[in-house]
Amino acid sequence: MNTTGVLSSADRRQALAERHEAPDSLPMDPELLQLLELPDGLPEVLTIAEAAAATGLTAHTLRYYERVGLIVAGRDEAGHRQYDQEALARVVFITRLRLSDMSISTISHYMDLVLQGEQTAPERLALMQEHRATIQRRLRELQAALAVTDYKIITYGGDCTP
Repeated sequence: MNTTGVLSSADRRQALAERHEAPDSLPMDPELLQLLELPDGLPEVLTIAEAAAATGLTAHTLRYYERVGLIVAGRDEAGHRQYDQEALARVVFITRLRLSDMSISTISHYMDLVLQGEQTAPERLALMQEHRATIQRRLRELQAALAVTDYKIITYGGDCTP
């Protein structure tokens, strides 16, 4: 950790790796796993190509997430990346945050807070509440944009039924 209290990518990777090895490191709630929408019947461990196919990301993105310390991929005897269910769940969690326009730096900050322990729960809560408000504002903006688009479609004699 540097003097500003922010973990470097290397420190975050190390902390995640240590946490990854702990059997109770990140308990996965069954309801949360359902939200993550991982395909049924996945093997316990996936290669980078299989993980990319399962998550809809590229191998490049998975390597980037590992490089910046957001995820930890295990390695087989030959040094090839292996993604277990926990790593995949983290990838999908990160993907959901990215889809909601959360920046990589904010996700990294959130992950740093998680690694710092339970005492950071209030700060994590505040971060997520702020992000939720941003998502809700964006949804309102998109609804207004949809209404304008629907109006124009109807104006030109089109149909807006899904």
